[in-house]
Amino acid sequence: MNQPLPSALYTAKSVRKLDKITIEHFGIDGFELMTRAGKAAFHLLRKQWLDRSSEREIQVFCGGGNNGGDGYIIAGLAKNQGFSVSVVSLKNPEALKDDAKKAWSFCYAAGVDIIPFDQHCTITDGIVVDAMLGTGLSREVLGDYRKAITQINEAGSPVLAIDIPSGLCADTGAELGIAVKAMHTITFIAIKQGLLTAMGPYCCGQLHFVDLGVPQAVYETQPPSCYRLCQNNLASLIKKRPAYAHKGLYGHVLIAGGNQGMPGAVILAAEAAMACGVGRVTVATQSEHLGALAVRRPEVMAKAVSTSSEFQAMTEGKTALVVGPGLGQDEWAEVLLKEALKAPLPIVLDADALNLIACNPMLIDGRKQPIIITPHPGEAARLLNLHAKIIQANRFDAVSALSKRFCATTVLKGAGSLICSHQNITLCSAGNPAMAVAGMGDVLSGVIGAFLAQGITENNAACLGVWLHSGAADELSLKQGEIGMLAAELIPFIRHRLNQLRL
Repeated sequence: MNQPLPSALYTAKSVRKLDKITIEHFGIDGFELMTRAGKAAFHLLRKQWLDRSSEREIQVFCGGGNNGGDGYIIAGLAKNQGFSVSVVSLKNPEALKDDAKKAWSFCYAAGVDIIPFDQHCTITDGIVVDAMLGTGLSREVLGDYRKAITQINEAGSPVLAIDIPSGLCADTGAELGIAVKAMHTITFIAIKQGLLTAMGPYCCGQLHFVDLGVPQAVYETQPPSCYRLCQNNLASLIKKRPAYAHKGLYGHVLIAGGNQGMPGAVILAAEAAMACGVGRVTVATQSEHLGALAVRRPEVMAKAVSTSSEFQAMTEGKTALVVGPGLGQDEWAEVLLKEALKAPLPIVLDADALNLIACNPMLIDGRKQPIIITPHPGEAARLLNLHAKIIQANRFDAVSALSKRFCATTVLKGAGSLICSHQNITLCSAGNPAMAVAGMGDVLSGVIGAFLAQGITENNAACLGVWLHSGAADELSLKQGEIGMLAAELIPFIRHRLNQLRL
């Protein structure tokens, strides 16, 4: 019954409009949609847990809106199938309205025990179904709902969240004070954008989707807020290479970085660029790193630079720049960054290049050539002169603000990385916690720089790079787990995925 996750993502407001249009213009009754949602959720409940252990108790926490109505349907279906089930209500059933009231009546008629919540409520060691707060939540969770969420999280029982984990913001992925930590989440009609970024992936666990039979014509009435990166959207960017191919056809990227004591970052970026098909890679770095580069990656050309004129000479004949890996923030770093920003070439800025720009935003003002910036939330906060918590509270607003402020295609890294170009946002749902390790950003900057050097547009280069990078981490984590992954280990997997994409 579960369907593949679609690429189109929506805000909560847009999903409510889709729901309304389905009911008012396509003749599908609201209670029928609720019943379909309840059946889909119960089917998932059985598949994940009950078919393996039919004796497990089900405890359904129901709120007062349609989300609670879904929960009452699930409880009634479970009871009719002979399972042990109870409902904990956080709103007096007498106050329920419309479809939610009908769902309660169905649950009551099935003979389900329905008890009001209190702070001494015992959480089952079986299965908990979270049907308390839906996608309309926009303020901090308080009162009994907060107490219930706290108790559910502390109990540690497996949780199925209905449509969205209670307390999670459907638009931003931020916790509104507190949110349920589910093992599985089943969402309906459309994917809400907040489920896939910030705290969304952590709170949702494994995400499942069912469109409830909503006609395709309904979706044509509401444009998505953004799109999720999918292989189908990226495959056309990689062309089969002709038999007469030579390195001059595939660009020449110059990577600037590797200040004293920091050779690793620029080596990782250079290796990643080579793996992504660029014709030539040159590194501008400190003299002490030339030996390490030659030994580690002899295919990469490298030169020590100490003055602006030396670096300016190195930019000649190149097709793209990457500045930032291991750059540092001293005078040497500033010289390289200032000269790089003068060069008439597309550029990727990462790490300390972004920290230097945060201290002097005028450096980047007025630049005409394409720019890609790849900040993590801390760097984004410095660039916007905000706290990182504010960035994470609304990553969509943050990535849009960064793109607009610096006239740059912006990759806001983190869980559910976002790419914004000309105020159009794309979300990457791939990636995992194993990527929380030093060097990952250096690899990504090299990958994106390689595509930029090959003539791929800045938005497409950023999207392709982020998708390959995060997907490679997913493949690698499946083979060896999420603890102890090394950034360099990703590079062969990136290369493999790139060649598979071309096929």
